[in-house]
Amino acid sequence: MMGIVMKKVSLSAAALVAMGLGLGSASAADLGKVYTKAPPPVVVSPWDIAFGAAIMSDYVFRGVTQSNHKPSVTAYFEPRYNINPNLQLYVGTSFESISFTNRAAAEVDIYGGIRPTFGPVAFDFGVWGYLYPGGQCIDNTFGGGVVCPVGASAVFPSGNVMKKDVSFYEVYGKVAYTFNDNFTMGGNVFYSPNFLNTGADGTYASVTAKFTAPSTFFGTSGVGAYLSGEFGRQWLGTSDSFYSIIAPGVGPGIKYADYNTWNVGVGFTYKVFTLDLRYSGTDLSKGDCNAFTSDFTASQTGFVTANNAAPGFGSKWCGDTFIAKLSADATLSGLK
Repeated sequence: MMGIVMKKVSLSAAALVAMGLGLGSASAADLGKVYTKAPPPVVVSPWDIAFGAAIMSDYVFRGVTQSNHKPSVTAYFEPRYNINPNLQLYVGTSFESISFTNRAAAEVDIYGGIRPTFGPVAFDFGVWGYLYPGGQCIDNTFGGGVVCPVGASAVFPSGNVMKKDVSFYEVYGKVAYTFNDNFTMGGNVFYSPNFLNTGADGTYASVTAKFTAPSTFFGTSGVGAYLSGEFGRQWLGTSDSFYSIIAPGVGPGIKYADYNTWNVGVGFTYKVFTLDLRYSGTDLSKGDCNAFTSDFTASQTGFVTANNAAPGFGSKWCGDTFIAKLSADATLSGLK
């Protein structure tokens, strides 16, 4: 009996030793493994900021120069909030140097809106405010007093006048359809109840197209290229009596002429830089252009129209022009 018990004890001890050896072997093997914590999930901030600046040979807005066909500089800053990958809210501000008859030297834009995307279709809806600080009322009688307070500082041979404040706002809607990596088409509509504070309403509609060259077009240089164009039409109402074909401040205002405008150009990109070379034109006559812009450089006569009285000063601000623009654009997320 004692022998049997001793054998059982011996067997149990042997089993324990064997198990211990086995456990020891497993532990030794485990020492060779490195255990690390799972990396935390990547958190993408819904906030982003787009910003940039540019210099251009001429600042042209819907076929009309805003800088008297002189060079202009611009810059913008646009915070964005992505509600989800297909819905973005944004606000922004931009600055452009200009040359207006009322001596305003800058355009300051404040805007905001929403950009929903549905597959290849991208929308953009918002409000855009155009502010022109630093202007002064320009009368056609030296010293003021006809339509401006006394103290107006300029009178032009053309007799053109301009309000001190020509600030205004527009509401807009845009849509773009991306067919593939290379081709996009779009449409835009803008409306203002008081365009340039003239008292006339304004509606602008256009269609756009852009072809982007394949990324291998210039080999491995990193240079990209595109070809783009736009055709639009500007509809304008009747101004208040400040701008009058009879006399400033007297009688009915001017029924501005509607006009077509277009532009086509080619661009080259490299990293954050873009060089855009563009031709812009309109079918607005020199006489109707003078009535619309109050061009302070207008001098040549003989361009009498229904809203541009004799002797019919003409403006070159709406003529065909070539624009070269060098810009740099980036986003905060793209710099990380």
